[in-house]
Amino acid sequence: METVTYTDSMGFKVQELLKEVRLEHSPAVTKLVDDTVSSIKSAIDKIPEDLQVTADWAAGFVRDIGADKVEFKFKKPKSIEIGGSYSIGCVAKPDVNVDLLLRLPKECFHEKDYLNYRYHAKRCLYLCVIKRYLKSSSSIQKVEWSALQNEARKPVLVVYPAKKLDEAPGLFIRIIPTATSLFNLLKLNLERNNVRAHNIGDVPQPTPKYNCSILEDMFLEENSHIVKKTFSGWNELVEALILLKVWARLRSSIYAHDCLNGFLISIILSYLVAKGKINHDMKAMGIFRATLKFIATHPFWKVGLYFPPADHNVLSKEGNEQQNSSTHVNLAFRLASFAYTELKEEVELTLRCLEKCRDGGFEEIFATKIDNAAKYDYCIRLNLKDNSEVYALGFCLDDECWRVYEQDVYSLLNQGLSDRAKSIRVIWKNINSEFNVENGLSGFDSEPLFVGISVSSVEKAFSVVDIGPNAEKKDEALMFRKFWGEKAELRRFQDGKIAESVVWESEQWTRHLILKRIIEYLLGRHLSLLKKDVVQIVDQLDFSLIHGGKDPISYSGRLLGTFEEFSKRLRSIEDIPLRISSVQPLDSAFRFTSVFPPEPHPVANKKVDVARLHGVTSSCVHSLEVMIQLEGSGNWPMDDVSIEKTKSVFLLKIAESLQDNWGMTCTATEEDVDVFMDGYAFRLRILHERGLSLVNREVGLDQTRRVSSGDKKLFVHSQHASMINGLQFRYPIFGPVVRLAKRWLASHLFSPCLSEEAVELLVADLFLKPLPFNVPCSRITGFLRFLRLLAEHDWAFSPLVVDINGDLSQNDEKEIDDNFTQSRKAYEENTQNESRAMFLATAYDKASEAWTSCSPNPLELKRLVAYARSSANLLTKLILQNQTDSLGWECLFRTPLSLYDAVILLHGEKLPYPKRLLFTSELDQGRHVAHGNASNAFHPFLLPADVKGSLEQLKTKLMVNFDPLKCFVGDVQKEFSNRLKLWYDSLGGDAIGLTWEQSKKREREEEEEEELEGKYPVDLLRNVGELGKGFVRDVYLLKAPRLTNEGKKV
Repeated sequence: METVTYTDSMGFKVQELLKEVRLEHSPAVTKLVDDTVSSIKSAIDKIPEDLQVTADWAAGFVRDIGADKVEFKFKKPKSIEIGGSYSIGCVAKPDVNVDLLLRLPKECFHEKDYLNYRYHAKRCLYLCVIKRYLKSSSSIQKVEWSALQNEARKPVLVVYPAKKLDEAPGLFIRIIPTATSLFNLLKLNLERNNVRAHNIGDVPQPTPKYNCSILEDMFLEENSHIVKKTFSGWNELVEALILLKVWARLRSSIYAHDCLNGFLISIILSYLVAKGKINHDMKAMGIFRATLKFIATHPFWKVGLYFPPADHNVLSKEGNEQQNSSTHVNLAFRLASFAYTELKEEVELTLRCLEKCRDGGFEEIFATKIDNAAKYDYCIRLNLKDNSEVYALGFCLDDECWRVYEQDVYSLLNQGLSDRAKSIRVIWKNINSEFNVENGLSGFDSEPLFVGISVSSVEKAFSVVDIGPNAEKKDEALMFRKFWGEKAELRRFQDGKIAESVVWESEQWTRHLILKRIIEYLLGRHLSLLKKDVVQIVDQLDFSLIHGGKDPISYSGRLLGTFEEFSKRLRSIEDIPLRISSVQPLDSAFRFTSVFPPEPHPVANKKVDVARLHGVTSSCVHSLEVMIQLEGSGNWPMDDVSIEKTKSVFLLKIAESLQDNWGMTCTATEEDVDVFMDGYAFRLRILHERGLSLVNREVGLDQTRRVSSGDKKLFVHSQHASMINGLQFRYPIFGPVVRLAKRWLASHLFSPCLSEEAVELLVADLFLKPLPFNVPCSRITGFLRFLRLLAEHDWAFSPLVVDINGDLSQNDEKEIDDNFTQSRKAYEENTQNESRAMFLATAYDKASEAWTSCSPNPLELKRLVAYARSSANLLTKLILQNQTDSLGWECLFRTPLSLYDAVILLHGEKLPYPKRLLFTSELDQGRHVAHGNASNAFHPFLLPADVKGSLEQLKTKLMVNFDPLKCFVGDVQKEFSNRLKLWYDSLGGDAIGLTWEQSKKREREEEEEEELEGKYPVDLLRNVGELGKGFVRDVYLLKAPRLTNEGKKV
């Protein structure tokens, strides 16, 4: 039943999509196209017959392709007809274009013009003449050059009509020359050499790409007619083609010059019809699926794609199709082997979406943008402008020099990265709207070459050793040394093996840079590329996670070791009534998702590390929460207050035992017990056995209600910590992505809106449900997908279900859907109920009560989504475009303070960890209403006088979890929560954003009186500044509360 529902939903969404993207041939559109085509024909008719055309019309182009004997007398084209998608009603918006096929006259060509690029030269010159006369037409706005599938040697004209239509935005007409019956087909056999300069020594080499380039033009009209006949009157086939176009365009890696295009897709469909693989009984989605399966199993780049003969298929003895009258040209001759690898993978991912995703995978297949920035783990741009090595052998021999360079880069990286990379994609788009064919081909290197790498696994990508052949294999060892140069060395491994190898020494926290170093070395050694010309998107965001010159995650190994020893000591305690049965760490530092995991503090120890005190030592230390469980007992009290008191007694006894047995330093308050060990502070929590019964699911609803809120929170925290810890071990890159996400949220002052556990669940969803992508294996790619998830998920109508262990049943999912529906109904009935604007459901929290019950509220979520969308767009631009300076990357973490109603600037040197401050905040707008000097009551670092005192006195100077920002925010919220909304950065920001809250009627009247007296809101902001005296640097008013016509504040 559920499958039927998904199918119905998919079908409905597909039909709505088709209505949206399919260009209707309305009278207005038809008239505009017909009028423009008539204007083009009229302009061509004005060209004088027998006009003498010489190389001077496009001297640069003729020179660069190396053609000779290109003069001819102009003759009118033999025919001009509309082809392509428009002719079969398959234009898919927003790309609204019409192909106009212009048959070149045979009189302009010599029978041997297939040699040495003469045909390509004359083809271009013919278009140059037409372009000159088109410019004089009043019906035409402009005429530009483009190229057929990015092939510079085959330019086409792009004509924009002067009249515009809203229903066909950006419509243009491409004038594409055809060469029907121009040359003897036998002369263009793929084994022949038709470019005399293409040889090795004195031996001419075959020119299959060059020959196919001419053959394509010779059969363009015939193939267009076959496609038109196939699609005529077949609506389902037309719809399938449009769906395939939408699908391909969303995937930048395959909708490219060396892979798929709209015409090739229509050819594939026509081929499948001729082969009987598609019939009239099939629906559009059935045809879509059948086409994808064919693409996944038919290796185009090996055997090509030839149309079957009209009567029956003729097969060779090997089972391959013969090239008879209907199969003269391989229609997939541009398809590169590495492009087909990407195509096959995208098809397999799409088929998986059809099977596994909600609603048949419509969102993943037809509504998710899979651009190169979000798809690849490592993105590289090679700036090759004016690099003469690219065209050292000439611009065009068999293939164009840019395509040859693409293959060279791919081959080099494929060999050097070996099993580190699962796939490598190389794309160099050379054509832009500003290029001018007449000036030649030297400007075709203005765009950078793009390389996208998907790694096979994080473990392989981060490996520090590349192992080569054994020492006995001398020929292979010699080749290995030749390839790697001075990096190669002979090493003996632990298993006794002696082999050639390359070692990339690296600290654990810089392992993600190993791939960058390899690529940089290979491109420099083999292609002589300078470092400045190789832009690798790998570590541009690392600055946001660095503290004191290194990533504090490097201390995690020591932290885990210390905790392991601490856990053993706790479990070995015997002088308490109930033994400790289990110890579980709860802090995010233990699961590698803390932005700043604590560094070992020299004072937080049994013995003070005096040597480290001579440097700058923090006066604050962050405590790490640890949950312990005791043996079962029936002697616990029954009321919550008594239970909590009993817990406190147990904690004090545990601390006393640790001090007595191991000399560990412990501090206790009415609420907390902190234990210091090896530079860390552990804060102990006890989960009562009644809370433990939640885990075992032994209690009913009434008993669950009796469990104290403290135990509930501990239970949920323990469940979350356990699940996220397991996820981190499955996906090592999960931690860095979470840390970037948390840093970004805090930098934009969203700390009070989204808990760190909620952030971990959001990122977890990217790894657990990656479709239509693969699992991210780099921090920047994962971070970009996180931003897009925030920006694009339909939070109002869809819950986000994070099934970490894959243990949610259909009943669980139904319960989650019901809970979500109830929460939305409650909000609709009472708009003041602002809970659960973001519904995050897990196995341990099916009602989204743990992390998002109160925040973000709808207004906070709206702001969060807007910021995420803006940052995602900026990050995409930084990855794909030629941005090399650090300023653009820093903008991702610089929040615009002008978007708040008021801003409080803090003294950065009074923050508990000043080094975590990314950028000092400044404001040069608004009204400056208050200024305060820094207080001397608090210092974030131990003073020289403190260090000179006794060690016991020094320990008393250490403040656990002291955060003046948290204290100040709490005071302001307590005093002005009904008037001000606070936005702040809990990770080390020095700015607090303020927005005005809507007030109740009586408060509004008081505010209006104060407003009339000129006091409100300036006095309020000054009072806020007074609350933070010594901590607040400046207060600015940017926007006063607006009053409506009725005098109400909005």
